[in-house]
Amino acid sequence: MNIAVSSQEVIEREQKAMFQVYRRLPIAVRHASGCRITSIEGDSYLDFLSGIAVNALGHGHPRLVDAVVRQAKSFMHLSNVFYQEPQIELAELLVQHTGYARVFFSNSGTEAMEGALKLARRWGNMRGKTEIIGFMGGFHGRTYGALSIMAKPLYKDGMEPFLPNALILPFNDSEALRRAVHRKTCAIVLEFLQGEGGIVFAEPEFVNTILELQEQFEFLIIADEVQAGAGRTGKFFSFDHFLVKPDIVTMAKGIGGGLPLGAILAAEHLEDVWAKGMHGTTFGGNPVACAAGIVVMRELYGGVMRNAREVGCYLRTNMMILQQQFPAIIEEVRGCGLMAGLKLSVPAAPVVEELLKRFVIANATADTVIRLLPPLIVTRLEVDECTAALQDVCKHISTT
Repeated sequence: MNIAVSSQEVIEREQKAMFQVYRRLPIAVRHASGCRITSIEGDSYLDFLSGIAVNALGHGHPRLVDAVVRQAKSFMHLSNVFYQEPQIELAELLVQHTGYARVFFSNSGTEAMEGALKLARRWGNMRGKTEIIGFMGGFHGRTYGALSIMAKPLYKDGMEPFLPNALILPFNDSEALRRAVHRKTCAIVLEFLQGEGGIVFAEPEFVNTILELQEQFEFLIIADEVQAGAGRTGKFFSFDHFLVKPDIVTMAKGIGGGLPLGAILAAEHLEDVWAKGMHGTTFGGNPVACAAGIVVMRELYGGVMRNAREVGCYLRTNMMILQQQFPAIIEEVRGCGLMAGLKLSVPAAPVVEELLKRFVIANATADTVIRLLPPLIVTRLEVDECTAALQDVCKHISTT
């Protein structure tokens, strides 16, 4: 193994060997622990991105690491031709805590969405329903089914054609939805709290419209909880903030605690839609990833989700104070729990760069939104540290 001596050396090697599709931070990582990432040079960064909402328990959580090591020593991969206790136990925990009837494990969020679309289409084809509706601002993955229900030109241009019978509507536009839904509508797909779209919640009136139309036209509701689920908003799902229970839910990111793991959850009336052999995966439900998922579930319901609520409230209060201090820069504080967004009057990317200079890692999304996704174990002191860095950046912007 090549041992790099500087981040720049790693950057140059990556540029020579890999497709240049990522806008990476100029940091080569040596170690990560808790809410901290340490570079090769020894600089310590406060991580308020957590692998884009993946490291729910932070980096190197001891119980998670122990479970992964134990499972790896037992067996790492068998394929889904065998019964495997880690899969079954995690599925039981998900059923127990969510009330859904069936679970299918995948490797990622986009695979979970592909499976959810297949499940919905299978259900719909028996009823003459084929059209799937998605919404602008939504992000569901990079595969063709997911892209077909997203309005993201950068991800789609030049890669057409996409799936037929897919429609993309404005988010939170009830009238546009009323005009679009008809008897052949098979499913509506939405993030109840959009991440890539700028940390934007579905409006209650919009959700009520979806439910009203569902009763009239009998389509499925698919909730994408890949980013906003697994306790990030202080509740297990972001749709738990509404009086709604979608028919299908997709999960990934935080549920694996750092390992590749996704899941489809389906309500009881869908449990027999798929017959044996209709869907499958080689690596989905990998026993090591499921062992990690079991720890994540236990920790979430053992106090971590409560921490997301309480420290999330503290984070929101701090961000609102910042908004009062810098109203010309911070236009709006968005989000819930530990999924926060600052809508700025200036481009967000330069602000992220300035935060990095102050050893805080955040993310820009929707052009003018700073996205904050710290591990769910984050403390008030670490929120104070992030707040101080943001305050210093806002002062810097105000004087330049």
